[in-house]
Amino acid sequence: MDWLMGKSKAKPNGKKPAAEERKAYLEPEHTKARITDFQFKELVVLPHEIDLNEWLASNTTTFFHHINLQYSTISEFCTGETCQTMAVCNTQYYWYDERGKKVKCTAPQYVDFVMSSVQKLVTDEDVFPTKYGREFPSSFESLVRKICRHLFHVLAHIYWAHFKETLALELHGHLNTLYVHFILFAREFNLLDPKETAIMDDLTEVLCSGAGGVHSGGSGDGAGSGGPGAQNHVKER
Repeated sequence: MDWLMGKSKAKPNGKKPAAEERKAYLEPEHTKARITDFQFKELVVLPHEIDLNEWLASNTTTFFHHINLQYSTISEFCTGETCQTMAVCNTQYYWYDERGKKVKCTAPQYVDFVMSSVQKLVTDEDVFPTKYGREFPSSFESLVRKICRHLFHVLAHIYWAHFKETLALELHGHLNTLYVHFILFAREFNLLDPKETAIMDDLTEVLCSGAGGVHSGGSGDGAGSGGPGAQNHVKER
């Protein structure tokens, strides 16, 4: 599986997009939009008598499908011309191949790398076993963390570069609900490095503050700061 050797890194892209001056997704009338008022904190907790890896596998697969579907709704607007880089705020993400070579790619190409790689993993019986008696690999949790990191990049890009289109399609309630569920699940099982998600801390603080208890993740989380310093420290672990 070549993706297991791959990396993605983020570096300042040297540009200040117009969206950085006014983040539409932080407007109160937009952040209130949800498709349910369910307390996701209760939903993400590991149920009694359920194996942790089974729970991680089930939810990770579900998030993959939902995020892939959410991206598909705006994919016609995410082109090599409109999104020449995989940018979020003042950070640019790069894809690295199995040899560790940086792949110069547009945002749609990056998302395609992510979705194709995750699809390969979740359908691999050696990684995401579905048959009775099959065991999860010892590296399973680290693989789930890699998947979540890349899925977070996709969600963040949708907010940053395509929230206008999401609004026009009246799908921002779906996007907000998906984001809250995903972030709370990742926080519950420590699947995302706080430094990785710091770039969207302003949104996380607004969306998750009343979603059943999002944890700050400690002093390194920087919830609500959203400063450029935090945004530029997304690194490969």
